[in-house]
Amino acid sequence: MKPRLPRDVRERPAGRARLRPVSLAVAVLLLAATLLAGVLVGAAGLPVGGVLKALADRLPLVDVDSGLGVLDENVLFQLRVPRALMAALVGGMLAMAGAGYQGVFRNPLADPYLLGAAAGAGVGATMVIVLMPGDPGYAVPLAAFVGAISGVLLAYVLGSAAGHANGAATLVLAGVAVSSFLASVQTFLQQVKAEELHRIFSWLLGGVGSADWRQLALIAPYSLVSTVVLLAHGRLLDVLSVGDEEAASLGLSATRVRMTVLVAASLATACAVAVSGLIGFVGIVVPHVVRRLAGSSYRIVLPLSLLGGAAFLGMADLVARTVVEPAELPLGVVTAFVGGPFFVAVLRASRREVQM
Repeated sequence: MKPRLPRDVRERPAGRARLRPVSLAVAVLLLAATLLAGVLVGAAGLPVGGVLKALADRLPLVDVDSGLGVLDENVLFQLRVPRALMAALVGGMLAMAGAGYQGVFRNPLADPYLLGAAAGAGVGATMVIVLMPGDPGYAVPLAAFVGAISGVLLAYVLGSAAGHANGAATLVLAGVAVSSFLASVQTFLQQVKAEELHRIFSWLLGGVGSADWRQLALIAPYSLVSTVVLLAHGRLLDVLSVGDEEAASLGLSATRVRMTVLVAASLATACAVAVSGLIGFVGIVVPHVVRRLAGSSYRIVLPLSLLGGAAFLGMADLVARTVVEPAELPLGVVTAFVGGPFFVAVLRASRREVQM
């Protein structure tokens, strides 16, 4: 059930914020262009016309001869299409989770990678890979979810214990400390089963090269739930941004809203990490770009972060598989090249705002 705000809350400027059709259309077109590029570009060198006809042939009431052979169609529909969709899904989940964390903590530096959620999900998934023989199936996203929740809660507890005097820096340092600790746990787990090292390292560096329809079906339900919950709480996050006391005076339970968004954002992070490994900075870069271009209301930031994150990681995956062709760069390396300098810029901007 969608949360309902008191009337006076809905009448505030944040409550009246609306997602403009132009902004939504631009985001959708950008995502569509990225998805199309993802299925057109590849080492196999499929003809553009044949690919477009093959895609059109899968539409209802459309019958087109693509001219592609069986092998080419398998490359298109078993490799390229799932990979493009997986990159979009992972990017959307990470960006929307980052926006959710930033709303919960009222902190522009909050991010799944920095707050320990990604590292916690990584530990959970690695534990399943190492300790469970054969195909772990649905155990991987479940373990990643538990790890993500544990990592964020631990970082939040440590940051709260240190006090709020340093604001963003305290939370970031707590997240770094938790991530470092979880990295050591992950290293220990890797040594328990050395024969899985190559698989684990490939997973840790991040990527969607192994994406298939089964993986997409595996995380789709979790992704849908987290998306619905986060989008439904956009208005409530706007209210929380003005302070807990004012929210409480309007009959809003800040603790309940924070815990709900925290769980949903951690679920989104767990979905992404379970199938793609650790991919950082998406949750910082995309929400900040959205705020600069479209507005700061979470009713705008959350849906546009979902679409923008999907397009951003889709483009990053294109770079990862073309810049050193025929080899591939780890996807986490590409996002770090963009996100590292961007994070420094955000940190400097946050520092200037605190000093003003």
